[in-house]
This record gives sequence, C-alpha cells and structure tokens, in this order.
Amino acid sequence: MKIFVTGACGYKGTVLVPKLLAAGHTVTAFDIMWFGNFLKPHANLTVVQGDVRNADQIDLRGYDGVVHLSSVANDPCSDLDPLLTWEISCLATMRLADRAMRDGVRHFIYASSGSVYGLKDEPNVTEDLELVPLSEYNKTKMVGERVLLSYMDRMTVQIIRPATVCGLSPRMRLDVAVNLLTMQALSRGEITVLGGEQTRPNIHMDDITDLYVFLLDRPDVTGVYNAGFENISIRQIAEMATKHADAKIVIKPSNDPRSYRVNSDKLLATGFRPKKTVEDAIREICAAYRAGQLIDEDRAYNLRWMQQTVLNKAA
Repeated sequence: MKIFVTGACGYKGTVLVPKLLAAGHTVTAFDIMWFGNFLKPHANLTVVQGDVRNADQIDLRGYDGVVHLSSVANDPCSDLDPLLTWEISCLATMRLADRAMRDGVRHFIYASSGSVYGLKDEPNVTEDLELVPLSEYNKTKMVGERVLLSYMDRMTVQIIRPATVCGLSPRMRLDVAVNLLTMQALSRGEITVLGGEQTRPNIHMDDITDLYVFLLDRPDVTGVYNAGFENISIRQIAEMATKHADAKIVIKPSNDPRSYRVNSDKLLATGFRPKKTVEDAIREICAAYRAGQLIDEDRAYNLRWMQQTVLNKAA
C-alpha cells in the first residue's frame, strides 16, 4: 500500500514509519519538523517537510491510506497558543479528511487521545462514555473525531484514543510520565512525584505503532477504539523506575487531581494483542541511557522546545 503519514517525524511517527516500510508499504512522511528529522533514508520512503495547515495543497491521489498523527501534542503545549492548536489539530484535520475523500483515499487512521473523556468516576472508561474534554488539546481531538466519523460512509475510518505512550524513539520525548520519571531517576538519582495517586493509562511505543500497522491490514475494523493496557498511578510508575535505577522518591503536593483510565476490551476483541509493558519501557530507557544512546536534552521536552524555537520564530 501507498501510505501518507502526517507527523511522521514525531515521537510515534519516527518509530511507525520504519515498521510500515518493513511491512512492504511505500511511505510519504510529512512533517513540519519542529523537532527535526530522525528518519533513515529508504528506497520506499519520501520525506516531505510541510505544514499540515496547508492540507488543501496536499495531493493524495494514488494513496491507499492516511495515518494522521499531526497535532500540537499535550496540554501545556496546546495552551501556549490556542489558535495555533485549533488550526493544526482541528481545522487541518477537517481539511485533510476532505482532501483524502476527494482524492479517493480509502483508509484513514486518526490518532486521537485517551484524555478526551475528561475526569471519569467509572472504573472502566469505555468508548461509549460521554466525552468531556478539559483542555484545548482534548477539545481539538474530540472535534477531529467527529469530523472523521462523518466520512465513515465514504472511506474506512479508524479512530484510536491512545493512552500515554512510553518507551524509546529516535525522536525521544522525556515529558511523558514513564519516560520523565525514569530519566529523573537516571540523571538525578531522585524522582519528584507531585501527588502520586493520579492514575494514568499507558501503552508501550512498540504496541501503539504495531497497532497502526495492524489496522492498515484490517479495513473491517472501523470506528473508535481505546488503546491503553496499564492503568497505574504516578507513584507506582516511580516505584517501578527505582527497581531499575537507583533513586529516591520525593512526594510533593499537587494541584492537579486529574486521573485518566481507559478500558481497551473493544480493541482486544479485534485480535490485537500488546506485547510490551511499562516496565519494559523503563528497562529499555535505562539501557539506552547507560549505553550513551539517550541524553537529557531540551529537544525531548515539547513545551521547552516550542518556547525556545517555534514561538520565538513566530514572534
């Protein structure tokens, strides 16, 4: 298949693209490259630096599928410039979906977020619960979902609500819970936990990227699916990190009571099975750090990097 991937140079995209190539697909990797490009050259890979906000200028004729990963990722970054967030994460999604439909694309995978549910008291947060997004990031994802669902009668639409992704990527992020706490343990010998009882759903990088490859082979699987397999507290993540990195845990008060959980039984019913765990991610991060393959740098923190680069350029 010929696949167009937006956000292809991001945290997930940089791991996904090589897997698509290994599966025999021809890939166009489209990304604005705010964080650089870590994709290795390949005979079946075309890398395009472009802005998804110009989706009306993207030619998707001849493509079999689109994997739409582009967004302003996480709440703090989205709050930096709400207008930019809505333009990239929502308006561009609407335009891209329309372009895909008009150009004859038959398969569209949309990366939403497990945080679209907002705060829920239910122990099992399933796909049929009401969405009550709290942040600009969550709201744009919810609207993007509704846009894509309106195209279900014209192409295969698969909407994934991932849990927080953890694990290694060439375009590394150290501002997501598991990665952040593990790096604190490795580099400081001390993990700072704010509150600690907040629950976060998690999914390993290899599992979320394997899922996108799996879905391209399953056009019969349509609609909305949660993707998260370990609902554990921030404190539990920190304790797990100290098993693999010698560090102490310091608990401090938190004004953020948000807890997110997801139930992924609907996804498991499709035949997809996760292969890795949070502890696998921690173990792999520790190994990469000790081998000198992973460093604690500003580029790995989305908010810090956007403040230094993207917003400075805009100003």
